[in-house]
Amino acid sequence: MDHDIHAFSAQPWRPERAWRSGRKLAVYLLLHVEHTEIAPPPGTHRDPRFRGAFFSGTPDWTAYTLRDYGNRIGVWRIIDVLDRLKLPASVAVNLMAARRHPELVAACRERGFEPVAHGFSASRMPTARMTEAEERAAILEARDGLAAIWSGATGWLGQDHGATANTTRLLAEAGFAYGLDWANDEEPYRHASGLLALPPPGEWDDVQTLMLRRVPVPRWPGLVRDAVERLVAEPRGGRVLGIGIHPWVMGAPHRIRYLTDSLEWLAARDDIEVTTAGALAAEWS
Repeated sequence: MDHDIHAFSAQPWRPERAWRSGRKLAVYLLLHVEHTEIAPPPGTHRDPRFRGAFFSGTPDWTAYTLRDYGNRIGVWRIIDVLDRLKLPASVAVNLMAARRHPELVAACRERGFEPVAHGFSASRMPTARMTEAEERAAILEARDGLAAIWSGATGWLGQDHGATANTTRLLAEAGFAYGLDWANDEEPYRHASGLLALPPPGEWDDVQTLMLRRVPVPRWPGLVRDAVERLVAEPRGGRVLGIGIHPWVMGAPHRIRYLTDSLEWLAARDDIEVTTAGALAAEWS
């Protein structure tokens, strides 16, 4: 191993775990509520994959208005679908969004959705260019700021899955129970720091699949179905599948039908459990 964040563990080596529900597979929906800065301050970093994909300049009106569309329009379409199907959600919310959109936070709280701390802004990704002190301060600012608005976040999602060699330790020191940034397993596992790694959406995140890899939108429901059917068919239990939903992507009028189709299909199955990331982390612990 080239790091000491966690030990290598191939799946066949581990004892099998089972979910209390008796189902082999648990699914969580990760709804992103994000705000981005038009002109991020000097010294902050953005995911370089988005430079050129949408816009490269400053002020970045393109990224700003896309996410603003998600909070003004897209998220409400998605909430309507979740309401109709009575599905829970984990909400990855950054501090700027929580401060600017109290009506959206209130709507999520009323529905019993759970918060997941998601940094300060969509334009500030954790990177190794930060000192340990800078990263610690950023984590604590996001934790404390969100707790003052929407309490109960026990998990962390780094912006664009950004992390450093110190992140898992700093998150554990800050009192977080789990993180959603390590895509190397289908079951939860524990880092050396004690932080639980819950499988992130990865291939089933709409931005990753539709915007970056340019998979045609009509194929997205099939990817979800193929993954669920395979994981349910395999004999091993204790599996997790996350589905990442960005309102500025799936909340658009030409994409919402494909999200709706997938969620209706998931809600109709009795051999999987749709729950929250926090509930899964608590049970595994």
